[in-house]
Amino acid sequence: MKRPVVCLLLASAFGAPAIGQSLPERLNDYPTEARADYVFGCMAANGENRTVLRQCACSIDVIASILPYEKYVEAETVLTLQQGTGEQLSMFKSAVVPRAMVTELRRAQAEAEMLCF
Repeated sequence: MKRPVVCLLLASAFGAPAIGQSLPERLNDYPTEARADYVFGCMAANGENRTVLRQCACSIDVIASILPYEKYVEAETVLTLQQGTGEQLSMFKSAVVPRAMVTELRRAQAEAEMLCF
């Protein structure tokens, strides 16, 4: 990925969130596959029973109500890139914008944990 493309991706991360969308529209901007993937991972980490299924489904709903899907994907991408090594990936560990993106995701996850678990 060329540096200007990365910069554009990061610069767009903090654009106006879901302008003109109501809360129900924002809640539904997460594709079913993304929600299912989140719930699957959540259940793998917390237990595989009906109660945990409900808690994990609640958790992704809370995250979706706080963070538009585009920002969720960008923050998850930054988290993945932060796990890599090398000079090109170091900017994702130290730059302010990627750190802010991850902080916003972590805040949404903490809120979901308080409400759902």
